Amino acid sequence: MYEIEREHVEEIKAKFEHLVTSMKLEAKVGRQAELAQLTAAPDLWNDSARARGLLQEQNALQLLVGAYRALQQQVAGLLDFVALAAQEKDASVAEDITRDMAALERAYQQFEVARTLSGELDGNNAYLAIHAGAGGTEACDWASMLLRMYMRWCERHDLKVSLIDFLDGEGAGYKSATLHITGKYAFGYLKAERGVHRLVRISPFDSNKRRHTSFASADVIAEVNDDIDIEINDKDLRIDTYRSSGAGGQHVNVTDSAVRITHLPTGTVVSCQNERSQIKNRGTAMKMLRAKLYQLEIEAREKKAAQQYENKQKIEWGSQIRSYVLHPYTMVKDVRTNIETSNAAAVLDGEIDAFIEAYLRATATSD
Repeated sequence: MYEIEREHVEEIKAKFEHLVTSMKLEAKVGRQAELAQLTAAPDLWNDSARARGLLQEQNALQLLVGAYRALQQQVAGLLDFVALAAQEKDASVAEDITRDMAALERAYQQFEVARTLSGELDGNNAYLAIHAGAGGTEACDWASMLLRMYMRWCERHDLKVSLIDFLDGEGAGYKSATLHITGKYAFGYLKAERGVHRLVRISPFDSNKRRHTSFASADVIAEVNDDIDIEINDKDLRIDTYRSSGAGGQHVNVTDSAVRITHLPTGTVVSCQNERSQIKNRGTAMKMLRAKLYQLEIEAREKKAAQQYENKQKIEWGSQIRSYVLHPYTMVKDVRTNIETSNAAAVLDGEIDAFIEAYLRATATSD
């Protein structure tokens, strides 16, 4: 009795122990203990740059080590439970074992995700930019749908969101929009959403009710601290000011408070218009520029990532990471992991964890 269940738990235990060994996790547990002492030192903030670095490392390890310890306890506890039930030949706990098995599977998946979130920038806040692609008004409307999807996902994860820049579409939606997302691991999770998203539906803008295909892209960069060493020369910048967008009424800004900054050597463009103050908008835009340039610097050190950046695909057919089909059937499928669901409404309401987690697990390295 319960032999199959015991073997299943043993399989998960073996995978878990192999992963722990390949990740050198015991060393990370030791490092977490060391960091606890370092961050508790009374002179920690005498060197603010070092303090921020230590706290960032501590936060990254906290999620990983916490998931490791929790899974360790669940494996041991369930093995004992199954052994006891088999010994007593107690069939009355079958439902409890089935429930605990499902919980263990979920805990293992969460551990696999946690190990992917120990990168240098994974614990940081994020900027997420949506750009409408091929498809005209349809694409602009699709961009606004994606924007709502990510805002709903952030709400579900207690992340704070602010719309810091947008360009209205002609007739509907947005040509582009940028969110500032604050909270633990915002970048770590949302980096999985970079790429082109494809929508197939009956167009609400087509009087003949024909099916249309639309595209929009999502780009995600990590917000970086001011102490990150990124050199930006004033002579390399072109700064433009313009009047903020808006639907009209008392909230329209009648001054040129919106700011667009172009970094001439790289062609990087950032903009911000969510504040009434031009100075505040310029400050936010400069933070975004620093983040983008830092990302470029990291990618330049990693050949594969650099190639991905330099060879960005067009926002059109054949380059999507995920398809959202609303007609003639409903399905959302991630082409990178083959994860799919027929509940498109739930996905568009922010339930995208399955896609994010599958991608993070699939792209994880052993260390």
